[in-house]
Amino acid sequence: MKKVLVAEDEASIREFIVINLKRSGYDVVEAADGAEALREYDAHNGDFDVVLLDIMMPEIDGIEVCKQLRKKSQSVGIIMLTAKTQEMDKVTGLLVGADDYVTKPFSPAELMARVDASYRRVAMNKMGGELGQEQNDRIELGEFVLDTRSRTLKKNRIPIDLTQVEFQIMEYFFQNPGAALDRADILNKVWGSSYFGEEKVVDVNIRRLRMKVEDDPSTPKHLVTIWGLGYKWVE
Repeated sequence: MKKVLVAEDEASIREFIVINLKRSGYDVVEAADGAEALREYDAHNGDFDVVLLDIMMPEIDGIEVCKQLRKKSQSVGIIMLTAKTQEMDKVTGLLVGADDYVTKPFSPAELMARVDASYRRVAMNKMGGELGQEQNDRIELGEFVLDTRSRTLKKNRIPIDLTQVEFQIMEYFFQNPGAALDRADILNKVWGSSYFGEEKVVDVNIRRLRMKVEDDPSTPKHLVTIWGLGYKWVE
């Protein structure tokens, strides 16, 4: 069963989200604040594919809940629910480990497109990559080894913890080493062609990846910016 945790303090919005998730075949657990969300996550032994987190919640806000969930799991999909005025909160949420965000008000189609995309990434991870994949399981570039079957990345044989979005970005770079990839292509490849959001989600995830893969994130040698276009991977 596809399972989602919904943490939203406004009952009407939470009910709207839950109804649409259930209509799409998801098993849903609800939480009215951040503290309850963490309790529910632990009570279900982390058995969730996707977590929807409102940023502004009583008890514990969504940013802190996201931080704590990422310490518990790199694989669960996390989507932040934000208001249009919460621009910095969107970036902060992505930097602390969220995969995506949805800006209120949102349509059922937009919500489900985001949740479905997140679920597919998590499901692929559980299957150990795409079914039927027989070649190119390992891609070695310099000191890095990316394994598409186990969905892991190692640097000098040391594992690097990646979220599913981060892994998909790295996989795209490793399949196209040295090629300049524009933000729109990365967005389409990782978040899907039905993504409603902004390209800055790519920039924030690149910042997060640099903190994990670069010796000096402020002077990246591998994840290099191509000004006016996007990024490329350099060995």
